[in-house]
Amino acid sequence: MSALPHPPVADPAADLQVYLVGGAVRDRLLDRVPGEWDYVVVGATTDDLLRRGFKQVGRDFPVFLHPLTKSEYALARTERKTAPGYRGFVVHADPAVTLEEDLRRRDLTINALAVAPDGRLIDPFGGLADLETRVLRHCSPAFSEDPVRILRVARFAARFAHLGFQVAPETMELMRGMVAAGEVDALVPERVWQELAKALGEERPARFFEVLRDCGALARLLPELDRLWGVPQTAKWHPEIDTGVHVMLVVDMAARLSPDLEVRFAALCHDLGKGNTPADILPRHHGHEERSVELLEAVCDRLRVPNHCRALARITARDHGLVHTVDQLRHATVLDLLERTDAFRRPARFRQMLIACEADYRGRGGCAERHYPQAETLSRLRDAAAAVDLQAIAAATEPQLIPQQVRQARIAAIRQARSGQDQATLPDD
Repeated sequence: MSALPHPPVADPAADLQVYLVGGAVRDRLLDRVPGEWDYVVVGATTDDLLRRGFKQVGRDFPVFLHPLTKSEYALARTERKTAPGYRGFVVHADPAVTLEEDLRRRDLTINALAVAPDGRLIDPFGGLADLETRVLRHCSPAFSEDPVRILRVARFAARFAHLGFQVAPETMELMRGMVAAGEVDALVPERVWQELAKALGEERPARFFEVLRDCGALARLLPELDRLWGVPQTAKWHPEIDTGVHVMLVVDMAARLSPDLEVRFAALCHDLGKGNTPADILPRHHGHEERSVELLEAVCDRLRVPNHCRALARITARDHGLVHTVDQLRHATVLDLLERTDAFRRPARFRQMLIACEADYRGRGGCAERHYPQAETLSRLRDAAAAVDLQAIAAATEPQLIPQQVRQARIAAIRQARSGQDQATLPDD
């Protein structure tokens, strides 16, 4: 006897006024695959959704997970500003709140689009026209009530930079006014880092920092980075001259070379110390590596950057100069570099550092397509030194002499691995 077919499962939201909203609508109109599907429910209450099996997940406002698809469904709501910062809001969700009222509280016109169940596009604020003309424009004056929106606009500018999107002049002016009013000073570190990390994940992360700089927010949130603009570098090595311009080239190159947040953050912070170079030695930057590490630690403490990002950024800032000049280093200095970066115990992180260094090398005017042989060289020397048989040395050596013998064996392995290089160019140990 064959199994009976299962009866169709009814959609718990079938009899509700449900609209697809936000990023999913925007991305579909841009021929992009939506990252998430969000819905607004009009004319319903919390009890209406709970009775249908929805699970409430929003603590500060009524957001629910669909019991079958797990997509987010939010009750139509309005917000009222009650205090500075992004937490100073009173949320009002009520069956009487209209879809247009809900859309009005959103940040940008391109995010204030909705699709009705019959497929009709609902566009009360001109989002479709802004999509077509590639403009990031605020929905309403309520934009100025939430400083997180400054970060979001900058992040969308980075996400859609390759499509030619620009921030509307009136939106930029509004953002400048918010900065002047001290709104960004109320942002908590965790939210700043969250938006920064998302921005670093975009195809053109430099645009995020450029937009923040244009509105004045970068100087408030990351003064260590902001002060790099206008700081000169030696034209022989940096045809772009300006350190801020260089770092933006490096960040975008890191995004091209690696999807890893750690690599991109390391690229962002590798030259922070050039902002503190004494004026009398410019455009040279002797000692900037150590100053970069000191400033990096301050940034990581302030923004509560995860340790895995901090660790890679630290060794990149400190040692990228040595990596660039590996062919001029003594054999023993190469080993010192490998040990300082923990290359034997953390080979994956070491490879990430080499990628960040390559981004630094290629993130210069006219150098984007150049080959970076230093990474291959150091990888080969690291593998040669790591292949030394530590157990054999330990078995044949007095305990107190083991570290010395291991070091000598690794130096010898590095020397042997470099044997194909012109020995006249290599210094003695």
